[in-house]
Amino acid sequence: MENFDNKRGEQRKLDLTRATGKVSGVARGAARGAAKLAKSAAKTAREQHKRISEWTREQKRTFVLVTLLMLVLFFIAGLLAFFLVLRGEERTMVPDVRHMELADALVRLQERELYPRLVLRFTDNPQDRNLVLDQSPVPGSIVKAGRRITLTVSKGAVIDKIEDYRGKKIEDVRLQLQAIAATSKGLVTLREPPLYLFDDSPAGTILDQNPKPGTEISGPTVLDLVVSKGPEASRVTMPSLIGLSYRELAAKASALNIVLEFSMRQPKGDEQAGVVVGQSVAPETAIGQYERVKITVTSPVERKGYVAGVFEQKLPDAPYAQQTVLEAVLPDSNVQQVYAAKHPGGVFSAPFFLPSGSTLVLKVNNSEVARREIR
Repeated sequence: MENFDNKRGEQRKLDLTRATGKVSGVARGAARGAAKLAKSAAKTAREQHKRISEWTREQKRTFVLVTLLMLVLFFIAGLLAFFLVLRGEERTMVPDVRHMELADALVRLQERELYPRLVLRFTDNPQDRNLVLDQSPVPGSIVKAGRRITLTVSKGAVIDKIEDYRGKKIEDVRLQLQAIAATSKGLVTLREPPLYLFDDSPAGTILDQNPKPGTEISGPTVLDLVVSKGPEASRVTMPSLIGLSYRELAAKASALNIVLEFSMRQPKGDEQAGVVVGQSVAPETAIGQYERVKITVTSPVERKGYVAGVFEQKLPDAPYAQQTVLEAVLPDSNVQQVYAAKHPGGVFSAPFFLPSGSTLVLKVNNSEVARREIR
C-alpha cells in the first residue's frame, strides 16, 4: 500500500512538470510573436518616416494644403447641415382683413398661405352680415406660413325682419324685445304709449302694427302698435261682500271687475273679527267696470307671532285693467297668494294676516313692482 502511494505521488510530480513546461513554451512563443510585431511596426514607421523625409518641399506643401482643404470642406458641410436643421417654415405678414366681406378676406389670407378660424356673433346692424369684425393676430404681425388666423365674423342682427306681433299680448312683446335688447342695442323699440282702442279682443291684445310683418330691418326701427282695451266699458252689479273672511274675499275679488279699496279697524259691538263689515256701494247697485268701492274689514283675533294690516301701493295708471297679484314669502320660504284682481292703476290695497317676518311681493303682469317685509 505504501509503494502504491509513492508511485501516485511521483506521477503527480511528473504531470505537474509537463504542464509547467507547456505553459513556459506558450509564454516564450507569445513573447517571440510580440517581439516580431514590434520589430515589424518599427520597421514600417522607419520606412514611412524615410519616405516622408524623402518628399520634396513641394510635395509637403501639397499635403498640408490638401489636409487644410479637407478640414475646411468638413466645416462648411457641418455648418450647412446645422442651418438646414434650424431653418423653419417660410414666414409671412398677416394682412388687414377687418371690415372686409368674408369671401374677400379668405382670398387675402390664401394669398399669404394663411388659414382662417371663424368665430361668429350677432351685431346690432343687419347689414353687417358676413363682415369681418376683428382678427387675431393683429395686422402686420409676422407669422409662419400655414398659421391659422382667427376671424370674428358678423352673423347680422338677432332679428333682421319685423315679426308678426298681431294677436300677441303687449306685455309678452315688451319682454321679448327687452330680451333681444340685452344682447344688442335694440334694433326694434316700441313707441310708448301704444294706441289703445276698445275692441272685442281681450284687453292687451295687439290689433295692428307698423311696420308690417316681414319688413326688412336696415337700422334702428320704432314699432307702432294698436292695442285692445277690451270691450267698451259696461255696467256691473255690485255684490254683497258683508261677512266674508279675508280668504273668501280674496277668492271672490279675482272674478270682480271692481276695484276694492280696503281699510281696517277694530270690531265694534257684536261685529265679528276678521270679516267685511262695510261697503260704500249697496249690494245689487249697477256701477261702471273697475269703479272704486271702499271696503271696511275688522282686525282678526290677535295671534302670537302674526301681523294684520292693509297693504297699499300706488301703481301707474294703465290703459286697461292688468292682472295684479299680492304674494307672501313666509319665514319658512313657502310662497302664499294673498290677493289677486285686475287693476287699472292707482292705489292698490289688500288686507293680510300673516306670520311676522313674512315678505309681501306685488306683481303686475308677472313683473315685480313692490316688496315689503312685515313685522
